[in-house]
Amino acid sequence: MASSVLDALTAALPVDRVITDPDRLASYRFDRAAFCPAGHPIAVVRPTRTTEVAATLRIASEHRVPVVPQGARSGLSGAANAIDEGIVLSLERMDRVLHVDVANRFVVTQPGVMNAALSQVVAEHGLFYPPDPSSWEFCSIGGNLATDSGGLCCVKYGVTSDYVLGLEVVLAGGEVLRTGRRTVKGVAGYDLVRLFVGSEGTLGVITEATLRLRSAAERPMTVAATYPDATTAGAGIAAVLNGGVVPSLLEYMDRASLRAVDAAFRMDFSPDVGALVIAQSDAGDVVGKAEIELVAQQLEGCGALDVVLAADPTEGELLLAARRQALPAFERLGTTLVDDVCVPRDRMVDLVTGIERLAERAELTVGVVGHAGDGNFHPNVVFDAADPDQVARARQVFDDIMVLGLELGGTITGEHGVGMLKRDLLASEIGSLGLRVHRDLKRALDPLGILNPGKVFTP
Repeated sequence: MASSVLDALTAALPVDRVITDPDRLASYRFDRAAFCPAGHPIAVVRPTRTTEVAATLRIASEHRVPVVPQGARSGLSGAANAIDEGIVLSLERMDRVLHVDVANRFVVTQPGVMNAALSQVVAEHGLFYPPDPSSWEFCSIGGNLATDSGGLCCVKYGVTSDYVLGLEVVLAGGEVLRTGRRTVKGVAGYDLVRLFVGSEGTLGVITEATLRLRSAAERPMTVAATYPDATTAGAGIAAVLNGGVVPSLLEYMDRASLRAVDAAFRMDFSPDVGALVIAQSDAGDVVGKAEIELVAQQLEGCGALDVVLAADPTEGELLLAARRQALPAFERLGTTLVDDVCVPRDRMVDLVTGIERLAERAELTVGVVGHAGDGNFHPNVVFDAADPDQVARARQVFDDIMVLGLELGGTITGEHGVGMLKRDLLASEIGSLGLRVHRDLKRALDPLGILNPGKVFTP
């Protein structure tokens, strides 16, 4: 079977598109998630255009071979992990921005373009693509679409799906579907665009996206406030959210995160500091100054230990540096398992204090950073991967955090996706009927079950 599939692929595709060297195949087996098994693919296909994706899926369908679509492999859920005797379909070479329409404010892009690269291209036209995951320099637009990623600006601007006007998608049998529109409004037929965004490669392979743009934002103004604990920080966040200003960024770090960043990068936080809140306004020199000053007052009025207004954008970036350095700081302490729960914004304190109790019970470091503006938090579980007992406790506390999020009325993932890591908990969130509808949709679009099987939910 493998040899006939390889023969068909090499006959249908240009000579440099198919990789079979074992050492090179090994580098395409995993994304960045821990605890997720990965198989050994028979080949990696790296197309440069839609017709090559379509040819690959036709061959896979004819031979009933599973296909795992991949972007930059920066995901944190195992959704891009390879499958035994399957094909990895890497979209990394489909990396061109095809068109920027300034008049109508949209961009047409291939999926392999990095988020930061797309942002730079549209900025040259005075435009702005808001979704900006913390990994924006090494995550691809295709991956962002696959998991409906958000980022630091979600509180004001929303997530990836809020900016997708249209898609080109190759279906399991190799047919090319174009869905969506390039107009500001349009409600003809079912919203297939929303169906494919967030589907993690289980329903089709996105080969082109038309994305909505905004006018370029002004340079942000920044304020940072420190607090003795999560409860007072939560009060400050609530004051901002209910205070009439919609900040362009509202981020949170807990005590464990601050200690890790301090140890790694010598940020010199006081031992009294138990939480950090960072906010920005990008509304311009006049309005933005008034907004950020009001936010500073709101944060200060809720028990802040210290409030610092950045004098200029450079100082603002320094204030934000602690938040951006959180994950590298945790990685210096050991192996990390990054969770991704989202709760109603008024349950933030319950989530963070609950995680503190879970970490204490597990006798592990769990640091919480997140997007306080939309209730999406990323607990980082730190453990020694060489210690089986710590590995078991890490996996248990990871699951316990997701259960806690559900108990607080939240969701098991806000932007990282389900993949393999959270597959078993999906039914707890959506229920048996919801799971049945998922399976029905999967069968309708992928009747042979070849697209990323075993991801998101079990067949």
